[in-house]
Amino acid sequence: LVSNGDLPQAIGVSLRRVGTGVLLGGTIGISLALLAGLFQLGEDLIDASVQMIRTVPFVGLVPLFIIWFGIGETPKIALVAFGVAFPLYLNTYAGIRNVDADLVEAARTVGLGRLGLIRHVILPGALANMLVGVRYSLAIAWLALIFAEQVNANHGLGQLMNDAQEFQRTDIIVVCLVVYAFLGLAVDAFVRLLERVLLSWRPAFSGA
Repeated sequence: LVSNGDLPQAIGVSLRRVGTGVLLGGTIGISLALLAGLFQLGEDLIDASVQMIRTVPFVGLVPLFIIWFGIGETPKIALVAFGVAFPLYLNTYAGIRNVDADLVEAARTVGLGRLGLIRHVILPGALANMLVGVRYSLAIAWLALIFAEQVNANHGLGQLMNDAQEFQRTDIIVVCLVVYAFLGLAVDAFVRLLERVLLSWRPAFSGA
C-alpha cells in the first residue's frame, strides 16, 4: 500500500477532511460557547438549543446530510464538524463559567474593563477546559470520519476499507484501523504539547 502510493494518498485525503471539519466545527463550537458563557442573554438563547441538539447521534445524520449536501465531500466534512462542535462547546462553556469569581472581582477592582477582563482573566482561566475539549473533539473527529468515509467515498482510508471488505482483505482493514489509531494518537500528542506550552504558567499535579 505504501509502495504503490495508495496509503499515503488515502491518509492525505482523510487528513484534509478531518482538518476542514475540525476547523469548521471548532469555530462554531467555540463561538457559541463564548456567546453563551460571556453573556447571560447568549446563554438564554443558545445553551438550551445546543444541549438538545447534541443528544442527536451524529451517525444517524448521515442519510439526512446526504439528502441535503449530496454524496460529495460536503456531507463528510459536515459530519465531522457536527461531532467536533459539541465537546468544544461544552468544555469551553464550562471553563468560562468555572472561572474563580474572586479573580473576576479582583480584576474589576483594579480597573479592568469588559474586554480586559475577558482577555486577561476569563479566557486564560478557561483555557485548560478548552484544550480538554480539543482533545475530546479530535478523538470524535476520527470516529465521525470512519462513518463518513463508509458512504460513497472515492478516496481516503474509508474507501480502502470498503474495497478491502469487498475482497475480504482483512489485512488491509487492520492496516487502516491501525493508521486511524496512530493518527489519533499523533494529534492527541500535539494537543498535549500545546497544553504544556500554553499552560506553563499554571502549576499542576503531574503524578506521584
